[in-house]
Amino acid sequence: MQTEATAIEPAADGASGVKAVAPTWLWTPRVELWASMVAGALLGAAVAGEHLGGWSAAVVLAWASLAIGMVYGVRAAIIALADRRVDIDVLMVLGAGLAAGIGHPEEGALLLFLFVLAGALEKLAMQRTRREIEALHALMPTEALLWRDGAWQASRPEALVAGDRVRVRPGDRVPADATILEGSSAVDESLLTGESVPRAVGMGDGVFAGTINGEGVLVAEVERPVAESSLRRILDLVTVAREQREPLQRAIDRIGQPYTLGVITTSLAVFAVWWLGFGDAPSRAAYVAITLLIVASPCALVISTPTATLAAIARGARAGVLFKGGESIDRLSRTGAVCFDKTGTLTRGRPTVTDVVTLDGLDRRSALGAASALEADSTHPTAAAIVAAAQAEGIVPPRVDEPRAVIGRGMTGRLDGHDARVGSLAHMEGLLSERDTDRVRSILDEARTAGMLGVVVAVGGRAAVILLRDEVRPGAKGLVDRLHAMGIRPVRMLTGDDRIVAERVAKELGIDRWDASLLPEDKVAAVRETKAEMQGARGERAVAVIGDGVNDAPALAAADVSIAIGSIGSDAAMESADIVLLGEDLERVPWAIRLARRTRATVKTNISFALSVIVVMGLVTLIGSRTGAQVPLSVGVLAHEGGTLLVVLNSLRLLWFR
Repeated sequence: MQTEATAIEPAADGASGVKAVAPTWLWTPRVELWASMVAGALLGAAVAGEHLGGWSAAVVLAWASLAIGMVYGVRAAIIALADRRVDIDVLMVLGAGLAAGIGHPEEGALLLFLFVLAGALEKLAMQRTRREIEALHALMPTEALLWRDGAWQASRPEALVAGDRVRVRPGDRVPADATILEGSSAVDESLLTGESVPRAVGMGDGVFAGTINGEGVLVAEVERPVAESSLRRILDLVTVAREQREPLQRAIDRIGQPYTLGVITTSLAVFAVWWLGFGDAPSRAAYVAITLLIVASPCALVISTPTATLAAIARGARAGVLFKGGESIDRLSRTGAVCFDKTGTLTRGRPTVTDVVTLDGLDRRSALGAASALEADSTHPTAAAIVAAAQAEGIVPPRVDEPRAVIGRGMTGRLDGHDARVGSLAHMEGLLSERDTDRVRSILDEARTAGMLGVVVAVGGRAAVILLRDEVRPGAKGLVDRLHAMGIRPVRMLTGDDRIVAERVAKELGIDRWDASLLPEDKVAAVRETKAEMQGARGERAVAVIGDGVNDAPALAAADVSIAIGSIGSDAAMESADIVLLGEDLERVPWAIRLARRTRATVKTNISFALSVIVVMGLVTLIGSRTGAQVPLSVGVLAHEGGTLLVVLNSLRLLWFR
């Protein structure tokens, strides 16, 4: 069935055939829908007039209804034949024309009325799924405030280049991927990532094109042009995914042309056998052959997979889950085991301050203030965590004199005339007493045993230990139980971290199996080991690897299906993973698997139903014609087109998957 509303005109090169040009109002799905309704009304009046006394105009109305259907049916058939295809459109026009030719214009009109109606509804349904996807296009920013020639000037986002400085006012869309230089705010990323809570951002944080600024004014430096932004890459991925086919759909596409020719050949054979072999009248033999041609046409079968797949891609995109085509959905639906990376996947990948253990003379606020002052210009993750903790508690860092970095140890400087240092215990040599050194060493050992990192800060001989931990992501707690409930086991963690940290995270989350201190090649070996275990499992269960897409490329490549999480700004994730989860909430992992399984079940239901209609109606048509229970052509039409509509509606249910 044609799913693109395009007009036709003679080929430009003078050759025979047609070419597609821009859509006209006559070929839009809504006009086609109204035309089918008019054809249906004319057909209804013709049937009513004939049954109420043989109204002479009934035949004229039936032919008028048939003519309206032919306008759309013939056009679709011409397009197919111009592409050297004999498809469903050709079958339907052929069936309707033959029915009218043997004296049943009302049957042909009914066929084309339902065919055009089903086609219009199918196009409108596909438009709905496209709108779900193309809603992302509405996120593209339309204006920017650019600092140029000493003033803020309005500019097109497309004109921005890396290094430009832009101003984002409250309520504005961020014009390009950028890093904040001044200001703080909360950025709404819900339409892009599915995260319902705005993300708090401040100096040094990245923001992405298309997201909406909250109440604060931001000044940011553009990282990349709009054409290379994260949003544009997402749009490109979804566009490509729409065009990809599942293995099952590719098989259906391959047999479509031979099947259609087979239906025509079989119908001709039935006509010949019924006429010449059984001695039926030519008109009766033709009636049976035309009915068979219609009920055996694979309309519902052809659209059973793409409608479901496109609906699933659209639903996923709306929730921040990017499927790179139907094959990714199919493989995810068969997932039986999961291997998680730890840092940046199960955990946030950046430490946060959990506690400050103070020694005599240096309280919590003084310790955080001194440490944040010394670390203010450092780009190390622990430094960023300490500065963020001080800001969260409203601590104003004191002035630091003579700041300098000591490679491999930490920072040093002078605060209020006293020596001040932050970093490792070895960095405190000569500044702390032997007693305080022993106390700090004991605190650091306890922290390491608990899977935490300790940073020492000392000012003039007074010391404290700042404890940091890489916290688990939202949705991580309870994740294993949810996966187990779906029959996914084992849930395995693979990490390059030391065993103490790995054990702490594994116990906290209830991981089935975990491996620590792994090199990239060790992770690949672990994935292959898990795949070998799954080979003997029922149903060819697949192994999914879930990582942050940055340093997990080898393991992701070794998986049956690879998923990158929290990766809206990661080029590596966009390229290496089969599926990209744009938000940081791990609850999307089981949700995506459930959506994939529902999609696969929907496709199976669609195909089973479509094949059942073809087989059952085909047999009933042939057997009934020889046993005195001939199937009316109108019943065959209703079964064929009704099946098509039911398949479309069943697929659209995925758009409301919760």
